[in-house]
Amino acid sequence: MRIIKKDLRLKCFKRRRAHDLTDQNCAARLTCSRLLLKKFPKSAVDFIFFTDEKVFQSLLQLTVRMTVCTRHEMPGNARLLRCRSNFSKSLMVSVAVSKLGCSELFFVEPGIKVDGRYYQDMLLKQQMLPVMRRIAGDVFVFQQECAPVHRARETVRLLQQQTLGFISPDQWPPNSPNLNPVDYRIWGLCRSACTRLQSQTSAS
Repeated sequence: MRIIKKDLRLKCFKRRRAHDLTDQNCAARLTCSRLLLKKFPKSAVDFIFFTDEKVFQSLLQLTVRMTVCTRHEMPGNARLLRCRSNFSKSLMVSVAVSKLGCSELFFVEPGIKVDGRYYQDMLLKQQMLPVMRRIAGDVFVFQQECAPVHRARETVRLLQQQTLGFISPDQWPPNSPNLNPVDYRIWGLCRSACTRLQSQTSAS
């Protein structure tokens, strides 16, 4: 690692598998993109709130699972297996961004499963939608990606009732996370800030 990073000044990247876009995917993306451009003129883009959730690993506690096996002076010379779990804690974060402004980060309590009811009652009704109304008033467009809780009929019905503009899952181009600025930029900035904080903490 020292030779790669300091001497050669290279970066290591993990190889990841990704789905290839089929001809059908490309055609659907092009069709949906044209429909969105037609539906939302340039003047309306400022009022689109892009929302997303992401699970972060606690970068200050990134350790590996360690299993310590020791022999103790016990009857029969038994072996005691002592396991110490140091998995990094995960944290789910939600946010909404638009050209008009950005919401604060909404943190999901550890151990809470984000199902349809939690997403509708907590993240939408109590957190996201009130903040969007505070920033943009009652006129804004709500966009989300196609997670199962986002595609649920109750969620779609709620957003159609609570917002004047709503980009439903069937209108969003398939396999296009790069069209969402949260996926494309915001989460990367958050991770970079966490990494800097980790470095400063380690140095001190």
